Amino acid sequence: MFHRSIDSRRTLFACAYHYLNAVTRPGPPIRCVILGGIMTLSPIEHSTTVRLLEPPSGRCSVIIDTDTWNEIDDQFAIIHALMSPELHIETIQAAGFHAAVRNTNSFEHGMELSYDEIQRVLELSPISYDGPVLYGSRQTMTATGGEPVPSDAADNIVSRAMQERDETLYVLALGALTNVASAILMEPRIRERICVVSLGGWPYHVSDFRDFNFIQDLKAAQTVFDSGVAMVHVTGFGVSELLSTTRWEMAQHVNGRGRIGDHLFQIYEEFVEDYPGRGKPIWDIAPVAWLINSDWLKTHIEAASILSDDLRYIKQATRHPMRIVDWLDRSAIFSDFFEKLHRNT
Repeated sequence: MFHRSIDSRRTLFACAYHYLNAVTRPGPPIRCVILGGIMTLSPIEHSTTVRLLEPPSGRCSVIIDTDTWNEIDDQFAIIHALMSPELHIETIQAAGFHAAVRNTNSFEHGMELSYDEIQRVLELSPISYDGPVLYGSRQTMTATGGEPVPSDAADNIVSRAMQERDETLYVLALGALTNVASAILMEPRIRERICVVSLGGWPYHVSDFRDFNFIQDLKAAQTVFDSGVAMVHVTGFGVSELLSTTRWEMAQHVNGRGRIGDHLFQIYEEFVEDYPGRGKPIWDIAPVAWLINSDWLKTHIEAASILSDDLRYIKQATRHPMRIVDWLDRSAIFSDFFEKLHRNT
């Protein structure tokens, strides 16, 4: 036990006062840098953002935005979402990427391969899906100087967000944020109607946020972080990294579980080099898990950081609120995935 000085207690009260003010009033006008200059977005009441950041209280409507061919984890995330009655999947759309390990020749090529893999997963899925599958952005916002990139995916986010509905529309952003950022710039009013659950970046206590998803389109990531949209940020390393599995576990609980189980096991075997102690994070089921049961994850709300051009988080207390995931229950999440896969196959 220890005692605080009067000065230190005054500091604590002052910090609490400023935080309460920050989450109940709009911040300053929001600026997004684009090729032609600076686009100014109107501020959003922080109380609105905090409301949108509340965990789902019932069945929720979801758009899945996924770079499915980039690795092997998006396939698991799509199937987990489809098998979960807690979620209503309105749309699945392809996000772009460019990675030598997947033999892509451009961001657009990665998006097209992701679109094909989404179709393949849906064909093998034990759960039928009758919603649309859409193509995403064919270039990055970094390439356009911050200008939005037109696509079926961005148009879809706007049109569905602007529909009359009583509940929040969740956008699971499992790859680069190009489609999401473009939609926000095309129709800024969607910021008061959606919650983006994004996977990417390093933990906040690390010196930078170097990560595949964000650096695929840094300008798009900066736009989303700066826009004021409600965002649940699931970092890759340190959080979703906890969702590591092994070939043995895949063989026991996934292989032989219908055509989809065989496919998931096959792509795991092909992608993951096998040696003693080798594990592989199934990163993208973490954002899905937050929508299924938020009790599986520990989170907090703080002012959104600025993502700098030199790949660093910059804290600024006056910015809009963001929910950050600090930890997750690996056992509970995988148990739910395996149980649903066994039941449906």
